[in-house]
Amino acid sequence: MSESDAGQAGELSLGTSSSRRPGGIALAVLRWGLLVFLSAGVVQIFLAGLGTFRLLHGAGDSALDPHRTLGFVMAGMAIILLILALIARAGVRALVCLVILVLLTSFVQSLLASLADHHVVYGALHATDGLLILAIPIYLYFWSGRQHRGGR
Repeated sequence: MSESDAGQAGELSLGTSSSRRPGGIALAVLRWGLLVFLSAGVVQIFLAGLGTFRLLHGAGDSALDPHRTLGFVMAGMAIILLILALIARAGVRALVCLVILVLLTSFVQSLLASLADHHVVYGALHATDGLLILAIPIYLYFWSGRQHRGGR
């Protein structure tokens, strides 16, 4: 094994440096963005529970305002994640997942919440859609970790 082969083997075993890969820094930023999005999702679940129990104690419809506001912020975050994936050239799988995430956070959640005023099953679907909204970035975070290290 020549010296250059040993250097290449060592580089492969350690993974490709993110600064050497095209879009590697953007992929690292995307991964951090996914973690921030997931953290916001945990806070979103907390705010939904807090608002729901405040409603039970007569706080009025404003009890869910923080939950609504963070939902709109998360829709904006999903758009930013999609832009980061485009910059990082993350691939078709990531782009499709992030387009779905944008649609779920910006359109489907609001639609289900407004329909829940007429049929409670839509409220249940709103909560279930929230779980799907968290599942997508969890999947992408672990998938992008393999991409970041150079694996396929």
